[in-house]
Amino acid sequence: MTDTASAKVSRNVIFLVLVASLGYFVDIYDLLVFSIVRKASLHDIGVADADILSKGQFIINVQMFGLLLGGLLWGVIGDKLGRIKVLFGSILLYSIANFANAFVTDVNTYAIIRFIAGVGLAGELGAGITLVTETLSKEKRGYGTMIVAVIGLFGAAAAYEAAKFGWQHAYMVGGGLGIILLLLRVGTFESGMYNKVKDSGVSKGNFFMLFTNAVRFKKYLYCILIGAPLWYVVGVLVTLSPEFGKALGSTVPLIAGEGVLYTYIGISIGDIFAGLLAQVTKSRKLTMAVFLLLSLVSAFSYLSSKGITHDKFVWTCFAMGCTVGYWATFVTIAAEQFGTNIRSTVTTTVPNFVRGSLIPINIAFNAFVVHYGMVTSGYIMMVILTVISLFSLSQLKETFGKDLNYIEEEAGIS
Repeated sequence: MTDTASAKVSRNVIFLVLVASLGYFVDIYDLLVFSIVRKASLHDIGVADADILSKGQFIINVQMFGLLLGGLLWGVIGDKLGRIKVLFGSILLYSIANFANAFVTDVNTYAIIRFIAGVGLAGELGAGITLVTETLSKEKRGYGTMIVAVIGLFGAAAAYEAAKFGWQHAYMVGGGLGIILLLLRVGTFESGMYNKVKDSGVSKGNFFMLFTNAVRFKKYLYCILIGAPLWYVVGVLVTLSPEFGKALGSTVPLIAGEGVLYTYIGISIGDIFAGLLAQVTKSRKLTMAVFLLLSLVSAFSYLSSKGITHDKFVWTCFAMGCTVGYWATFVTIAAEQFGTNIRSTVTTTVPNFVRGSLIPINIAFNAFVVHYGMVTSGYIMMVILTVISLFSLSQLKETFGKDLNYIEEEAGIS
């Protein structure tokens, strides 16, 4: 390859990583904007203060269900029709839904549109990470996914700033960002690994392949379970910080949007250190184990903060974010566990199933709250999820430096 051709390939790869990063930026923006504007938006459409918690949980559960379905839809499309088609289709659907969200006037409409946004949102991260892991060298792909996560997670900061101008404005900005990203994606190229299998006779995007082989199914399940504590920290401990603040005897009302902002700043920094630790130790499993244990410590610190002040809340959210900053490492592990013909399906569904796990997590948490109260229930859920995650991690094989140019056999399918 000539120097000119090599430089062109390098520029294309850099552009691809940037496009995937901005996709995740918009992904995080949309995913968290509801947590930030939850109280203000529900109050403006006429929800009574006493119902804001229950209605808010209903809406976010509906959105998470959309993520579950969307993860499956876009994952299969990514393997059957190509990763690039997912990047275009998902961002278009998401943008339309976000614009519509600015004009809702009742809870049911709000929930329906968040469901549609969830479906659209579900394709962004998986398709982006799949493209990056299949395009970069096996030694450098960890850096690529780290960059995607770090840039993407600043979408939380953008959502927080946009919300200062009103919740309707925040949703319209999200839709506008999606349209801009859609235009930027013109010129992106398909994964070389995918191009090698797209016209072959091998089964692609067959979701049921994950269930026809016991070893493959358990590996898939373990990939989902290792990420659950992160979403519990964000979706429960931080999102419900106003309620936790009251239970802890906070001196001032805690603001969930502010907590989300500093948590995600922490996550972006944590992702840098997690990515570097994985590169230095050449072990994603060791990195995950370290961060899972640190996240347990930081959550316990938060839940033991009697009379928590505003400043301590902000710093605690930042610390919790740093310790759950293994999102890019976790998604990369999932991408590296499976062959090219179902890699998009796995990489897209796994993070969305983790997000969707907020539904049973909320149900279990609320059941504990009835008997033990907010704070004790917070401890119980964090311990349970961390133990499950550590066990699941122990069952997965190390994938650092693994060659990804292979396919999954159809064992078990007639």
